[in-house]
Amino acid sequence: MALDAKEIELKAKALTKAATQNEPPANIISLLKELQQGVKATEDLLRSTRVGIIVNKFKQHKSSDVARLSSEIVSKWRNEVNKQKVSGSAGGSQRSSASPRPPQNGIASPASATPSDKQSSLSVPPEKRNWKEDGVDTKQTGNKARDNCIGLIYDGLCLNSTEPPRLVLSKATAVEAAAFDAFGPETKEKYRTKIRSLFQNLKNKSNPTLRVRVLTSEVTPAHFVKMTHDELRSAEQREKDAKIQKENMDKAMVAQAERSISTSLQCGKCGQRKVTYTEAQTRSADEPMTLFCTCMNCGKSWRQ
Repeated sequence: MALDAKEIELKAKALTKAATQNEPPANIISLLKELQQGVKATEDLLRSTRVGIIVNKFKQHKSSDVARLSSEIVSKWRNEVNKQKVSGSAGGSQRSSASPRPPQNGIASPASATPSDKQSSLSVPPEKRNWKEDGVDTKQTGNKARDNCIGLIYDGLCLNSTEPPRLVLSKATAVEAAAFDAFGPETKEKYRTKIRSLFQNLKNKSNPTLRVRVLTSEVTPAHFVKMTHDELRSAEQREKDAKIQKENMDKAMVAQAERSISTSLQCGKCGQRKVTYTEAQTRSADEPMTLFCTCMNCGKSWRQ
């Protein structure tokens, strides 16, 4: 049974939640299969629900099964949309070969007057996109330095995205404007450093959800440019860091063997008699214990 737009949006949100909360691959695969079977792809449907961009990000998932299934779904939807476009173009060609219908009241219809817009569709694979390949005009501010920054942010946002160039350009322009308002003018090092930092975070392969959150307006441009380093990281990255921190804390809380200080033991390297040592039974019980010694003066360690 085909899903309606509302149902598709709910499942897309569930997928986003699954990604940010690092849910098991089985949960993600179940949601992907429901979309694979229930979505009858059209360009308008994919654009309005943004389900294409949500599913596309799972092509980078650490689970090979999730990555493969998402790739199959994206390819299937892309082929369906392309077939619709070809069919529409063929119908348009047949109509144009006939005698043109004169415009009513001398005014041409908007459909016949609107040329094909390169900025409304993709012409290159998502993984190879940048502002030059998409053919967009980044000259939005009249300032060369700022326009270059718009291009940089565009390149970060469009990576592996199926969103139309016009939307990506709009977001990139808004992000640059927010950075300019917060850290500008463009001559300040703080502004340039912020733009480079935002670009690097957007391009980070281990954090694909950040691009999605900005493009879908989950994160506004004004908030995006002021996010802390911790906020920019993915939930998976934060979980890994928390695990490492816990392990370090556990190690720090392990009781250390008490070391005694002796003035009777002499360091063979520096000759000082400031030596710490611990005792351990490393041989059979009827043999003397082994001393593990460290010179407090030069740091030399030995056992005896």
